[in-house]
Order: sequence, then C-alpha cells, then structure tokens
Amino acid sequence: MERIFLGLTGQEWLDIGISLGILFGVLLLGRIVISFLLNRVFSRITRQTKNNLDNQILEAFRVPLYLLAVTLALAAALGRLNFLPEDWNSWIKDGFFILYFLVGFTFAWRLVTHIFAWLGDEVSLKTNATLDEQLFPFFQRIVLIVISAIGFITILSHFDINITAMVTTLGIGSLAVALAAQSALEDTISGFLIMVDRPFRIGDRIELLDLDTWGDVVDIGLRSTRIRTRDNRMVVVPNSLIGKSLVVNYAYPNDQYRLQIHIGVAYGTDLEKARQVMVEAVQGVEGVLKDRSVEALFLEFGDSSLIFRVRWWLESYVDTRRMFDRVNTAIYNALNRENIQMPFPQLDVHLKSKK
Repeated sequence: MERIFLGLTGQEWLDIGISLGILFGVLLLGRIVISFLLNRVFSRITRQTKNNLDNQILEAFRVPLYLLAVTLALAAALGRLNFLPEDWNSWIKDGFFILYFLVGFTFAWRLVTHIFAWLGDEVSLKTNATLDEQLFPFFQRIVLIVISAIGFITILSHFDINITAMVTTLGIGSLAVALAAQSALEDTISGFLIMVDRPFRIGDRIELLDLDTWGDVVDIGLRSTRIRTRDNRMVVVPNSLIGKSLVVNYAYPNDQYRLQIHIGVAYGTDLEKARQVMVEAVQGVEGVLKDRSVEALFLEFGDSSLIFRVRWWLESYVDTRRMFDRVNTAIYNALNRENIQMPFPQLDVHLKSKK
C-alpha cells in the first residue's frame, strides 16, 4: 500500500515537486531567454529602421513577456496536478483571469509610456519650446487614466459586479469637472494646436494684432505664452486668446525685414534728383542690406509736398528703431546739402474787412 504523507501520496508529492521545478525554472531562466530574444534576435530587425520607435515597443514587451511566461508556467504546473479538489477550479480560473489581465494591463501601460517618451524625444529635437515637455506628460496621464478605468471596469464585470451606477456617476462627475475647467481645457487644447501648427517659436518677435501686444517669445507653456516687450515687461497671454488672435511673426520665414518711411519734397523739385539723393543716402547707412534694392517711389501729390515712399531692407528686425533714426538722419542731411526743400503744412489765413 502506497504511503501517504499529509494526505498526499508519494506520486502526488513528486508531481508537486516537478511543478515547482517548472515554475522556478521559468522564474530563473525566463528573463535570460527573453532578454536574449529581444537583444540579439529582434534587435537586428530594429536596427534597420530609421527611428527608435520599434526599440521602444520592444522594451515595452520585455516585462509583460516575462510575466506571461511565468503565468503560463504556473498554468502548466497547476494543470499537472489533477488531484486538486474540484471546488478549486473556479478560484483557479478567476486567479488566472486576473493574472492574464495584469499581463495585458502591464503591456498597455508600458507601451503608452514608451511611445510618449519617444514622441517627447522626437519633438524636443525639432523645437526648443517647453510646451512639449508639459503637454506630452499631460496627455500621457489622460491615456493612462482611461486605460486604468477600462481595466477596473473589466475586473468588476468579470466578477458580475453592477457597474452601471458607477459609470453614470463617473460620467456626471467628468462632465462637472469639464465644465468647471472649461477655460483651462481650452488653453491646453490651444497650446497643443500651437505646438502642432507652430505659428511662432521661442525667440521669435511676434505681434498680436487683436490684443495690441508685441515682443519676443520667451516661453510657450501648457496654458499660456510669455512675451517680453521691448521695455522689458513680461506679458502672459492665455493660449486660447492667441488661438483667436491674428499673429504677425517678424522672424518668419527669416530675420530679414523691410522698412519704409514717407518723405515729402517741395513742388517744383527735380523728381529724379530727389529720388537719387534719397536712395544714395539710405544705401550709405550702416545696417542696410547691400544686396537688396533701395527704392524711392513717388506715390502721390500731397497738400503741400510731393510724397515719396522710401523702402529698404535690414538684416534683422531687432534693430528697427535705431535704423529709423539712422535713415531719417541720413535723408534729412542729404536733402539739405542738395538744397531740396521739405515743406511742412501751412495754413494761409486771409482777413477781409468791410469798409
């Protein structure tokens, strides 16, 4: 008669030992085998691609594959033990459902985090704005919250727990939060659109026509953009307002910038001589681009003068104010040397008396 120890026969204890051996073998060797497959086999394929997205996906697989191998080993180990009580079957099935769910949940969680990490690295290489550093973690948290909510509902549904009231409560709560944070969400979405459309970048000089604000962009944040004016004042503008405003970017497509002024000369002046004097005066000003044409266009007949529009190009928009000073000074001195009059508006008043 076969000896029984703790209610189990020798063969049953042997089966338990073999099952434990299978489980511990996978626990010890599974990580090594999976690392070999990912690092040596699949990495050869990923090296042939131009970006490292596939590397991030492989890295996301690493831990879930190990957990899956351990779970399958546990299933195989328990499947050999046919002497277990039948009333354990439901508990074992529920336990394995939770384990497989955790494997899938872990993979989804790691996949999201690795993809957003890759997106953050890719975008940061193309822009020096901090918006992407704030925006990608924000959307990552939203996706992870959604995955967690789906997983929580899945677990409750498996155990036949009524979730209708819970889902309704969550829906009403989400709606209330959305209404309360409407302005913040609008600013955040506008910030995302600014990042995608890129109407301006950090360092650009912009003008918001509808807000009568202009200056240099120093930061593009998740909710607002900071603009430093020329008098060193910081203007914080919500992104939603920028999204609704007309934006003039003086730094795009490049820093070269054209300026113009209007000059009036007296009636009777030799037009070609006046034109030549003004063009040569502007061409001799420091900062005016030599490879761009300087123009003096006769536009209209004014009330007391002939109106010219003088146009020229400079290297950077940063020097506009000083450039106006230098050009105005040069034109004024040149016209004076050539005795070309620049009349100012006059009003003649005639008094008539009755005798």
